[in-house]
Amino acid sequence: MSIVLDPRRTVVFAGDSVTDCGRRTDPDGLGDGYVRRLYDDLGDNRPPIVNAGISGNRAVELAARWATDVLAHDPALVSILIGINDTWRRYDKNDPTTPESFEASYRALLDPLSCPVVLMEPFLLPVKDGQDAWREDLDPKLEAVRKLAVEYGAILVPTDVELTKQAVSVGPAALAGDGVHPSPAGHQALADLWRHYVLD
Repeated sequence: MSIVLDPRRTVVFAGDSVTDCGRRTDPDGLGDGYVRRLYDDLGDNRPPIVNAGISGNRAVELAARWATDVLAHDPALVSILIGINDTWRRYDKNDPTTPESFEASYRALLDPLSCPVVLMEPFLLPVKDGQDAWREDLDPKLEAVRKLAVEYGAILVPTDVELTKQAVSVGPAALAGDGVHPSPAGHQALADLWRHYVLD
């Protein structure tokens, strides 16, 4: 399934720091990550694009601001990339999110939407000591995202799968220096994957 973007209707990208990328201090409100690259790549016939990422957000925090930050824009398409902080907080602050709680929060994002939806997998490219162990926590959340994409008829962008493949040849640090936050090359890879799975 591919989407034809209506240049008159708004597209909202929602998520955490991977989406945010300084958008709140950017005069254009886009930041300097994959959202900006998609904006530039789509050219003059692009639709209005809103970046609704906030660094540090988990799924439950994104759900809490969903009505004001996403639904209020009456979007024609919503793209969601959330979940890595639901894993990370277990390891840096001993504040875990169960797979069941994560899925419940994610459903709270999807249930009010009546437009096409894109789900981007949260991803991890282990760079630091101990990050391999995060897979125990992240993998069940990935499975929830994949299941919800099928259940809700959303387009799934398999970012974790595809970036992991790319990391074999270039090294994970080339795509995300800390294993989580993309480098410029990582953001370009995200934008390319989004275009391929959503628009091609």
